[in-house]
Amino acid sequence: MIDQLDHLVLTTIDPVAAEDFYVRVLGMQLQTFAGGRKAFKYGQQKINLHVRGQEFEPKAHLPVPGALDLCFIASVPLEQVIAHLLQVNWPIIEGPVARTGATGPIRSVYLRDPDLNLIEIAERV
Repeated sequence: MIDQLDHLVLTTIDPVAAEDFYVRVLGMQLQTFAGGRKAFKYGQQKINLHVRGQEFEPKAHLPVPGALDLCFIASVPLEQVIAHLLQVNWPIIEGPVARTGATGPIRSVYLRDPDLNLIEIAERV
């Protein structure tokens, strides 16, 4: 019945820091839509941004910053991802390590966004 994820909503304390991370560090495209809302677009998906205390309705029952654990598949080899993270001075907290993704084995690094969400960036093995 379900084919793919279209978007998810990230709640942030600091929208400027979130935009810097998802655009400059992860290379997503900033998208502004309906009423000045912001999203980070990548591939055929996007992350809609909500600011804590200013969420749009309807919203999650308990929208809180720092509660997400997200895994992204990179469009470039993981070594290029690591080099980019070093270049922009963003700390890797673990990896590279072998993991199991939705479609099979992956090799991943872990970092945190400004709200302390856990971000995994992986390549398929």
